[in-house]
Amino acid sequence: MGIKSYNPYTPSRRHMTGSDFSEITKSTPEKSLTVSLKKNAGRNNQGKITVRHRGGGSRRKYRIIDFKRRKDGVAATVLSIEYDPNRTANIALICYADGEKAYILAPEGLKVGQKVMNGAEAEVRVGNCLPLELIPVGTMVHNIELHPGKGGQMVRSAGNGAQLMAKEGKYATLRLPSGEMRMVPIVCRASVGVVGNGDHNLINIGKAGRKRNMGIRPTVRGSVMNPNDHPHGGGEGKTGIGRPGPCTPWGKPALGLKTRKKNKPSNKLIVRRRDGKALSK
Repeated sequence: MGIKSYNPYTPSRRHMTGSDFSEITKSTPEKSLTVSLKKNAGRNNQGKITVRHRGGGSRRKYRIIDFKRRKDGVAATVLSIEYDPNRTANIALICYADGEKAYILAPEGLKVGQKVMNGAEAEVRVGNCLPLELIPVGTMVHNIELHPGKGGQMVRSAGNGAQLMAKEGKYATLRLPSGEMRMVPIVCRASVGVVGNGDHNLINIGKAGRKRNMGIRPTVRGSVMNPNDHPHGGGEGKTGIGRPGPCTPWGKPALGLKTRKKNKPSNKLIVRRRDGKALSK
């Protein structure tokens, strides 16, 4: 998929870029596979804001994606490649031989009319989903399960792919897009290939209004606030934050503080962290 630029008839339009949607073959979603999304603007059941800078945004329907790929041994035909406003990746509408339709993440190279299949008897081909124990070492995969039968949880965003590095005993070792080396149960499933729409990260938003359309409200820096509004606030002119490290509006350490629990059970499955260091046991 390519990137298109715009005629700069306003200053904000000058550097704005967007997708040319050249891969998209169908503009309206499959009605039976969509549900309504309720907006909560970052508020919990008490009406209190628990996630800041959320609200507004264009209306959109949620597309029900089949992350589990549990319909085994039945070939499916790709009917269309579609845009999904809820994720960076494109999605593919497939129809199984028995007439059932489903949405899957569209990997790079998947074309309309192509056949895909799930299960142990599937070939190692782009778009197919099968257990890691049946995928050759060195293959690029996406939509990887962490627990058998739970559905893909890792490597689902545009342009991402993980490489199967080794298989030993009950576990397969994967190199994730972040550089982290992680072990996953070898019976977990993964889809073959790299997620499509790889040019997504080259898009320049261009103007604030486009962020508002995405449902993201303005973010104000703490350093331009008053001292009673933020720990970074106050001072004459441009000043530093006045603290050993950056803080949240409530005084908690931020930006770089490690929040992963030291005794998390899955720590033993991480061979190497993304910063290149082995995880301390």
